[in-house]
Amino acid sequence: MVRKTRPEPGDPAAGNGILSRRLFLEGTIVVGATGAGLSRGSAEPLTVQPWMKVPGRGFEGYGQPSPFESKVVKVFPPPPNPAGVGASRTPLHMLEGMITPSGLHFERSHSGVPEIDPAQHRLLIHGLVKRPLVFTVEALSRYPMQSRIAFIECGGNSQALNAPQAQPLNVAAIHGLLGCAEWTGVRFSTLLDEAGIEPEARWVIAEGADAAAMSRSIPLTKAMDDALVCLYQNGERVRPSNGYPVRLLLPGFEGNMNVKWLRRLKLIAGPAMTKDETSKYTILLKDEKAWQFVFPIEVKSVITRPSPGLALRGPGFYEISGLAWSGNGSIRQVDVSADGGRSWAPAALQGPILPKAPVRFRAAWQWNGGPAVLQSRATDDTGMVQPTRAQFADERGLRGVYHYNAIASWRIDEMGEASNVYA
Repeated sequence: MVRKTRPEPGDPAAGNGILSRRLFLEGTIVVGATGAGLSRGSAEPLTVQPWMKVPGRGFEGYGQPSPFESKVVKVFPPPPNPAGVGASRTPLHMLEGMITPSGLHFERSHSGVPEIDPAQHRLLIHGLVKRPLVFTVEALSRYPMQSRIAFIECGGNSQALNAPQAQPLNVAAIHGLLGCAEWTGVRFSTLLDEAGIEPEARWVIAEGADAAAMSRSIPLTKAMDDALVCLYQNGERVRPSNGYPVRLLLPGFEGNMNVKWLRRLKLIAGPAMTKDETSKYTILLKDEKAWQFVFPIEVKSVITRPSPGLALRGPGFYEISGLAWSGNGSIRQVDVSADGGRSWAPAALQGPILPKAPVRFRAAWQWNGGPAVLQSRATDDTGMVQPTRAQFADERGLRGVYHYNAIASWRIDEMGEASNVYA
């Protein structure tokens, strides 16, 4: 008799069909695991399709997605809001990897997207500085630049899960105020060093050039740490909906602080208590108190597939996939469950694993065709663990709008359909 020293790749790792992550770490596949969820190849000869018989179309100045991918678009609710006020959401469930295409990155605006002429735009640094400075976009382009892959998440993302009853919504509608890009620009600290910081300066007011003049108070320590004044997004100029021609990047901080259409940076001694950080972006608690100036996004994850709208096609082998992220550092581990959190198994993390950037996780699942509740639970390198909804409610209550990071659940029914549930 041969005793196994460790689980085989196809062995169960948790209840209700979760298999060992070694399937992905070692590139193996389970013999006999294929079912309706995984197609087999056949020996039938390939047919000559019509597009193989005529030349294709010519070149174009800016490449576009295939017309067969026309459903992969941002989603946004219809009015009553005026045009451009509100948000459009990233279709996370229809994407792969960690990078969000620029045209699908979520947008949040308070008064629409301004059409800014970069030749006329200026960035002012003033206040508690020795030398007030004004930069053109062209002048900023001559400074040494850095690139960083980082997520931006609206502080109000996932707020639908505060509702007393689970709503019939999909990934984009609940969690779609999240995007990740390679951002390129000038270190904020470089510009502040050139301006010269007065000793009493502790905060910075960042103001945008939109009609709302959206502004936030930022700790000077963050500005001098890893902040970027960005000109590029995924290798091209920042999109208008994401701040063209200049936006601020504060890696890990809530999205509203990453001010778009950046026009003014004023160094001050204390927070300015602007309308955008007093009337909004404050975390209400259950005991009639509130947290103000809670900036980093807490550790969080969401399963993007399977999820509502992506039905399973019968029992068999499937991949559970999703994203995990933390504004406090890097993701150390993601666990997945198919039985509503009664048992867990570690998922495989797809590199690169970067600080303040999403990580794609994957887990192997043998679905038996019965009911299941899928969950993911992330842990970051500070030791912070994503809470259950009950733990989140016990600490904060469910009156708030911002920084919801509790474990999300998808119920899979016998037909393979997924729905949002509380578990």
